[in-house]
Amino acid sequence: MQKQIMKLGHSPDADDAFMFYAIASGKVASEKIDFEHVIEDIQSLNKRAMKAELETTAISAHGYLSVQDRYRILSCGASMGKGYGPIVVARERVSDLRGKTVAVPGKLTTAYLLLRLYADDFIPVEVSFDKIMDKVLAGEVDAGLLIHEGQLTYEDMGFELLLDLGVMWAEETDLPMPLGLNVLRRDIPRGLDTEVLRVHRESIEYALSNKKEALDYAMRFGRGMSEDTGEKFVLMYVNEWTRDLGESGTGALEHLFERAYKKGIIAEKPRLDVLCD
Repeated sequence: MQKQIMKLGHSPDADDAFMFYAIASGKVASEKIDFEHVIEDIQSLNKRAMKAELETTAISAHGYLSVQDRYRILSCGASMGKGYGPIVVARERVSDLRGKTVAVPGKLTTAYLLLRLYADDFIPVEVSFDKIMDKVLAGEVDAGLLIHEGQLTYEDMGFELLLDLGVMWAEETDLPMPLGLNVLRRDIPRGLDTEVLRVHRESIEYALSNKKEALDYAMRFGRGMSEDTGEKFVLMYVNEWTRDLGESGTGALEHLFERAYKKGIIAEKPRLDVLCD
């Protein structure tokens, strides 16, 4: 039987690399599908999803608003955290972001949506996520919205913490903070859709059961992080909600979109269509 080739998009980050290690290394495979890995930053993947270019891909939870008519949410592969998340930093402490320029990793990212929930009247400047700290250091922007490992390493570069969005979220709800999702294009036929889900889930479970092996691979995408920092970062975002969204993961998405709707940031709440086993 001839296999179907599917493009699988994910970001060049240690947590995504950890999740997809078993697929990339052939530890988990399919008799029906060959996956072609497309590795790009999350804002680029959000934009590609808007054109339905990839059969399955990581996107921002915020990005789902723009692609819900083209993609379904996979019940595994989500990036969610509890008590931590994106942060805003600056060279010097300021009391208010009003009128301040803030480097953001893309306006389709969940981090940007969250910042709009908790701060008003700032001036967003879109910057590739891995260049944000450099822009802040150079004085080209007043502050930076950090995702990925910058949440753990910002103090090493002498930054002041202005906002911890993960802590602010946890103060208002016991639900995890939703950040990223894996989605599957709606035109994938029945049978192949559940096969994609199976392979994704088994890859995640393989990594969690073989952490040393998967972390060794993931650290190739660690951008100079120490092994200890890399492991801490990966396991912050590959967790129980990554295995399965469950009721709390789905509830977290509903809470996010409800908050954004009530504040007038989004015009309508999306219909959550989750593909389960």
